[in-house]
Amino acid sequence: MVLHLFFFVVVIPQISADAHWSQEGMVVAGSIEDSGEDSSGDSDENNYPLRHGVLYRGRHHGQCEEDGIQQVETIIAATNRLASPHGLVIDDENQTIIIADKSNHRIIEWKIGDTNGQVVAGGKGKGYGLNQLNSPTDVLIDKETNSLIICNYGSRQVVRWLRRAGTKRGEILIADIACWGLAIDDHRNLYVSDIDNDIVLRYSLEDIKNGTVVAGRNGPSNDLRSLCNPTYLCVDQQQAVYVSDTENNRVMKWNKDAQEGVCIAGDELEGSSPNQLSHPGGIFVDTLGTLYVADTQNGRIMRWPQNKPQGTTIVGNGDPLHSPIGLSFDQDGNLYVTHSQGVQRFDIE
Repeated sequence: MVLHLFFFVVVIPQISADAHWSQEGMVVAGSIEDSGEDSSGDSDENNYPLRHGVLYRGRHHGQCEEDGIQQVETIIAATNRLASPHGLVIDDENQTIIIADKSNHRIIEWKIGDTNGQVVAGGKGKGYGLNQLNSPTDVLIDKETNSLIICNYGSRQVVRWLRRAGTKRGEILIADIACWGLAIDDHRNLYVSDIDNDIVLRYSLEDIKNGTVVAGRNGPSNDLRSLCNPTYLCVDQQQAVYVSDTENNRVMKWNKDAQEGVCIAGDELEGSSPNQLSHPGGIFVDTLGTLYVADTQNGRIMRWPQNKPQGTTIVGNGDPLHSPIGLSFDQDGNLYVTHSQGVQRFDIE
């Protein structure tokens, strides 16, 4: 069975609707600490998107709120540590985890079972050079070109780095875009969330020119035509796009060529009830339409069956996670979650 991550397509066993995962996660990259700050000095608030240098947090009746200016510099660069890891992808073929190490301004590849990772993009400090990254938030693998495609959020770019020894710099694919999340479909279309303009764009990787808006058409709001700080994405075989509509506390589905979306999780009001979300992050949708969501501020991972009014907590029930952001699955159905300063694996039972 083929499941579509918000990064790239992998073959993964059927996940039963009543599957369970271990509630005690194993640290497989970095570390896990229960403080409100990571090693870089970033507080949890810095995990949220910035709009023109202003942190937006919370929403009332569809309006985004300004919440103060954030200026952060990283101080951690050791390859056994992470600082505010965000998006991640599992490379089953090479048994590695590839992580957007946001506050260390790099992409790091971590062999499963190792205690140190290897920098595969950036790692030269925060900057705007082609050999640097600036607060990367997401990463995917393009198998066709054996490369990594990266949301270089702080530089307002989508960039590509080849996956081969000796690669010292990337190339710009898309410039001047406040990208946060990425997805790729079977036709080599790249989907990018733009949090400044509250839209999702589709580009052809065969000939990247102007993008086509595929979700979000009415500015920042909570109606069905709109998004407010869209972050992480995934796409299915019918080219329907699923969007973490973070400031609206919901996940939206936009069918191909649709003029408005459908709310498939959350009820737009922030909360912790089974029918609510609080600033959702990474998402995953299988071919049966079952949605998995990193419910960031509620400290849990939720499973939301298709056409159901509420979800269930699969990890973080009773012992909340520390601000989970990114999620991914390996080919065996084990769950990987980024939060705090590391990545944890929750084994399927």
